Amino acid sequence: MNQQIVFESGEKFYRIPALICLQKKESKILLAFAEQRRTSKDETAEKLVMKKGEVNSSGKTVKWSELKVVEKAHLDKHRPMNPCPVYDKVKETLFLFFICVEDGVDEDSQKKNYQNKAQPCYITSTDFGETWSDVIELRDKLSDIQAWATFAFGPGHGIQTESNRLIIPVNAYCSSCINSVWCWCCRTCCVSCLGWCCRKCYRDSWCNLDSYALSLYSDDYGDSWKFGKMFETKSGECQMAEISKEKIYCSARSTNKFRVETFSDDNGINFSKDKSAQKLVEVHTKSVLGCQGSVISFPASDQSSDKWLLFTHPTGPGRMKLGVYLNKSPSDPKAWSEPKVINNGPSGYSDLAYIDDGWFACLFECGKQDIHEQIAFVTFTEDVIKKNIPG
Repeated sequence: MNQQIVFESGEKFYRIPALICLQKKESKILLAFAEQRRTSKDETAEKLVMKKGEVNSSGKTVKWSELKVVEKAHLDKHRPMNPCPVYDKVKETLFLFFICVEDGVDEDSQKKNYQNKAQPCYITSTDFGETWSDVIELRDKLSDIQAWATFAFGPGHGIQTESNRLIIPVNAYCSSCINSVWCWCCRTCCVSCLGWCCRKCYRDSWCNLDSYALSLYSDDYGDSWKFGKMFETKSGECQMAEISKEKIYCSARSTNKFRVETFSDDNGINFSKDKSAQKLVEVHTKSVLGCQGSVISFPASDQSSDKWLLFTHPTGPGRMKLGVYLNKSPSDPKAWSEPKVINNGPSGYSDLAYIDDGWFACLFECGKQDIHEQIAFVTFTEDVIKKNIPG
């Protein structure tokens, strides 16, 4: 597998990759997104940037354009973060979701003070990212976020299901009592009080602050958006994939030893409790618990009705050795293969895309000394993965 460097850190740093493959007439194109930062730290994010990749007829090689700043992904006195693209095939519209966080405010201070300074935003394009709409803010249309300490999209790609529902993966920090039906502080439903009493609880150390994954979805091609139900299991950054009609798989970051794996039978609104069979191990560093991972579904080679799943995530302690896992029976978390390593050194966040005809692409953080040095890109085939993975 030949690596191509798509974003390389120098005077600026690049983190948080997102990748999407689009059909343009008779050809395929890839759009790669990332955060441009002053340093590797989250609070120094400045802009979202992108590159466009032209895929050759065999799908094996990609020619990348020059780096372009996504100027429309911007709010005054805020920094854009967590790019999350999704494409609506019906209206042929590309959505780029991201959060805009108030300048000078980091995630820890939001959680400590229980004050959400993140704005949910998106922009759209009808010409494959050549031009973009003005930014659209969703905060006033999504009242749920008033009860959260902070939240984020993805990062990575969203999906469109067979029923044309658009789904964006989300994770939100809230006090544990918000995730229950009844609040014992004010004797009312937490949804009704929008978490005000729960914020007070958290400050007084009566409730714990935890992260929970959920979906943001649209059934009208992006005209309006709603949140699904928050997961019952503590869970962080996540991605979702459709494995059959109405059935969605989710893999989420965890502070425990293994990834959180859940399923939805109603097209991504409600998800089950954690179904993990402990085949996907989470990785931790001395200072950070867990790491983001990417998942996609693709047509099964055996012509079965269910799709197969592919998952990427660091396999070694301290975020080393990016691995690709294959699951031919996606409803069974026990069916994950052993990983095929596609990057031997430091490896961080990643995002997968299915090109076509058994070809896949992966955009991922990596480097010789640490994961902040570059964002690289590889393509590989289903045959390579199956041949090199037993079982």
